[in-house]
Amino acid sequence: MLLQGKVAIITGAASARGIGRATATTFAQHGARVVILDLDASAARDAAASLGEGHLGLAANVADQALVQQAVAAVIEHFGRIDILVNNAGITQPLKTLEIGHCDYDKVLDVSLRGTLLMSQAVIPLMRQQASGSIVCMSSVSAQRGGGIFGGPHYSAAKAGVLGLGKAMARELGPDNIRVNSIAPGLIHTDITGGLMQDERRHAIIDGIPLGRLGEAQDVANAALFLASDLSSYLTGVTLDVNGGMLIH
Repeated sequence: MLLQGKVAIITGAASARGIGRATATTFAQHGARVVILDLDASAARDAAASLGEGHLGLAANVADQALVQQAVAAVIEHFGRIDILVNNAGITQPLKTLEIGHCDYDKVLDVSLRGTLLMSQAVIPLMRQQASGSIVCMSSVSAQRGGGIFGGPHYSAAKAGVLGLGKAMARELGPDNIRVNSIAPGLIHTDITGGLMQDERRHAIIDGIPLGRLGEAQDVANAALFLASDLSSYLTGVTLDVNGGMLIH
């Protein structure tokens, strides 16, 4: 029980087969009280209920500062503390450079990058009071290799921004005993990616992965558990690659 007694917020975790839900389930199995934040209040509540008793589902748009602050205030009122934040919410668009419009750019950057900042800003004051906390930021191998999978260049830019933001926060918040680390998943089999790949493309991608398979949401959840728990108590500012060897650097 690596997270016994801990309170963890996970954003974008309502989707049944997504990375966020797998992380929420894993955290709950390790003793955490989990808060699922998602756009859909009903879906968030149902997802939290699926974890068992003692968990919480709330609606929040992570790109809206007022809604983020309200949601975090509700968590503090309910549980009295926040030990872990997993900035998982994100969206992607398979657009080419010249196809990216103003609204496309704002939509992708707002959720992945602005959302990571706003959520982190909301929990940091309490973590400082507690003199402890772990923030896990979800980036992507696309940020490191320059896209080339599904997301367009604005997605790669957003996820690269997440890496830079996470490292800067780690340096700033280390003296407060708040650790900030990032995960860069490779191609993970979820409802989103499953619907975008045909067999021919799937096999071509797998041929370039040394471990010979696509990642599972559980692979990323396990990495998040490591970074959230005291197993990684001397790690901050790191980027943990979970890509089967797709990118080795």
